[in-house]
Order: sequence, then C-alpha cells, then structure tokens
Amino acid sequence: MALHGCGSLCKVSNTVVCTSLLGGTTRLIQSYPIHCNMVSSSSTFGLGSLKLHNKVPFEAGCSLRPCRVKREDKNQTADVESISVDEDTLKVDLETAIQEENYVEAAKIRDILKELQEDSKASVLSANTRFYQAFRNGDLAAMQSLWSKSEKACCVHPGAKGITGYDDVMESWEVVWMNYEFPLQIELKDVETHVRGEVGYVTCMEFVKTKGSSSWGAQFVTNVFERIDGEWFICIHHASPVDI
Repeated sequence: MALHGCGSLCKVSNTVVCTSLLGGTTRLIQSYPIHCNMVSSSSTFGLGSLKLHNKVPFEAGCSLRPCRVKREDKNQTADVESISVDEDTLKVDLETAIQEENYVEAAKIRDILKELQEDSKASVLSANTRFYQAFRNGDLAAMQSLWSKSEKACCVHPGAKGITGYDDVMESWEVVWMNYEFPLQIELKDVETHVRGEVGYVTCMEFVKTKGSSSWGAQFVTNVFERIDGEWFICIHHASPVDI
C-alpha cells in the first residue's frame, strides 16, 4: 500500500519494516500479496520518513491503477432524484426565461438555484469536516464510514502514487497512523468548496503536527465527494506536500 511519504503502492506479503516518524522501527508480518518493490521517501507530513522493505519481486502484469471516479451506485432515492431533476428543470426554465426576456422570472429562478447550490456546498463542507475529525483522532471506523465503498476510490498521500480501491485505501490509513499518538494537531486554511451536480470538492491547505514534533507538515489537499443516496462520501483524497 502507499503511505504518506512513500512512493508506490504495496501490499505486504512478508516482513515489513516501517521507520517511525518519531524514531525507531516497527516490524510487521502480514500474508497478503505485494504490488511493489522497496519504496521509500524523505517526507511524511514533511516530518520524516516511512519505508517498506520486501523480498518479493514485482509481479508480472501488476501496475498501479490511475485515479478515476466512476459512480457505482445507480439506485438513487426518490428525494435525490427529485433534487437533480429540479435543478435540471430550473436551468431549462432559466434559459427559457432569458430567451423570452422575462428577466424578473429569470432572477427568481437564479435565486432558487443559488439556494440549492449553497445547501449542497454546506453538506459537502460538513462531510469534509467529519473526514478531518476522523483523521485528527485516528478513528479508523469513522474513516471507513466516510469513504465511497468503490473500487474507484483513490487516495494519494503526500509524495506517493495513488492507491485505488476502498480496501487498499483503508489499509493505507492504518499504516499511516500506526506510530502516531492521537489526537494529531491539524489546521486547515484557504478552504474552498465547490459542487457540480452529484460531485463536490474541497481544496485547502492542510497543516499536520504530530506529538513530540516541533514542526508542521504542510500539504495542498483536494478532497472529492460524490453524492450517493442523498449522502456525500469522499472518493478522492489527494495531498501534495508544500515547503513552508
């Protein structure tokens, strides 16, 4: 699996040595397949390094999958469908009002569309807040509940290639957190929220500080959410390290 600060996607099939950000090493023995050779990096939250060492050669035909989002769940509730239909209908009505030069009606429709957009943005921002609460507390159960349970889910930890698939993404968070003491200190700045139909995304500067460290790791983050059965689930987390 890929880690914050690692450079490839791995699954561990024998002894794994993880160098802690706080010093020392942790040895793990696991039994599932590996997708990479030795990977390492010099930055995890900008604070240190994590390494995986394995003895198994790269499997033939095995490659990292690109990050793509595709909606898997097509069974929408009536309420969610009606919201989407309402938005589409309102957009058509807006165009008609403009073409007919009925600007009073057009202004009313714009106001309704804006309210729908603001409601969706607030819901996406709330989902983003829950994601960082789980991150801050190292709460794996909460993190599992927040992600889209899709093979197209994608997580890019700082300095690493993308991990795809719900199970691999969850596994990566377990390893990232294994040597931390919680809660972490996490601050967000320059938060921007956008929604386009059934997809929303949040961009922000993320600052992370672990216990015992005197410095902060900084990342520029994009979190992408998709609406499934009326709820927003994260489907992409992409964190790029930034020098501060």
